[in-house]
Amino acid sequence: MKILVRWLLLAASLLLVAQVYPGVQVGSFGAALLAALVLGLLNALLRPLLVLLTLPVTLLTLGLFLFVINALMFYGAAGLLDGFSVGGFGAALIGSLIYSVCGLVIDAALERLFSRSNSINS
Repeated sequence: MKILVRWLLLAASLLLVAQVYPGVQVGSFGAALLAALVLGLLNALLRPLLVLLTLPVTLLTLGLFLFVINALMFYGAAGLLDGFSVGGFGAALIGSLIYSVCGLVIDAALERLFSRSNSINS
């Protein structure tokens, strides 16, 4: 249940990113759902490999290169999908930052919500 709620909220946050920042466009909520799914898959499958391969650069930049990797994932997802587009790498960087902040807020809220419901049921 938690994964489904998180997916729906992340799709809604993609719509929010498109409203807040003009460099990111999302065609519909269905496109946002698909984009959130693709972003999740890219982050789960491809991102760890990229982090490992770019570890020297990441250490040299004190972790700032991770923002570039996040932007690449965002840009890559936009390149794979029709209803989700990004204006360029700069737009992908800013869009991924906003999306990441939304994801952190969603994760914190869901953790509090589901931990509270588990303690009530116990």
